[in-house]
Amino acid sequence: MTMTSLMREKPMHIYGPPGFSLFYKTLRKALPVAPSFSIEITDLKPGDTVDRTEYMVKTTLAKHDIPCLAYSMEEKPRPGRFYPTKAKKLGVPEGPLWRQLQYGEAVKVDGRTVKPGEVTGPPRPGLKVVYAIDTRPVDRIRRLAKNADVLLHDGGFEESRREKADEYFHSTAKEAADVAKRAGAKKLVLIHISAVSRDDSILLKEARSVFKDTIVPKDLTTLFLNRP
Repeated sequence: MTMTSLMREKPMHIYGPPGFSLFYKTLRKALPVAPSFSIEITDLKPGDTVDRTEYMVKTTLAKHDIPCLAYSMEEKPRPGRFYPTKAKKLGVPEGPLWRQLQYGEAVKVDGRTVKPGEVTGPPRPGLKVVYAIDTRPVDRIRRLAKNADVLLHDGGFEESRREKADEYFHSTAKEAADVAKRAGAKKLVLIHISAVSRDDSILLKEARSVFKDTIVPKDLTTLFLNRP
């Protein structure tokens, strides 16, 4: 409604788990507001991949008592670092040709072809963020989270309540930390904190005994990620 009041025109694409399109249609019937832009809904299945120019979103099945997906959002590798001195030595004048080389395009200079690899370093990996809520710890999520820069994982139960976590298809903080450690993730963010767990310090202590770089976010917590 806010976007419609601002007269948004750009189409919106929304991806969700199986059944999300039905949820959206039901919501539209309940809200008699016609958006000013088109909305396209796509239901994703476990194992689906959304492939875009600069990033990919991959999915796998979480372990929960209702269908739930875990998501990996991955930037595609970026061009290597550009070296102006190398470009100048090869006679490439500063300007549009430099930009083309930085974006991986070969250029022509005095009849010669200069390739991006001659003036740039190796491709730089993009960032990877994995989101796994409403799940028990499972290997398929560990595989999805391999080498993630950030893993946001269900982990709101203390070890003393592990049986309850298992009963309700959630994870303890320590179990989430084990997933992060075995996946080779760089940072763990514990999410879906149980209302019964009133002391975050216990969750942090238990998780950090396995995986040191763990946080429990507050509302509006912001994480800044540095690209390689």
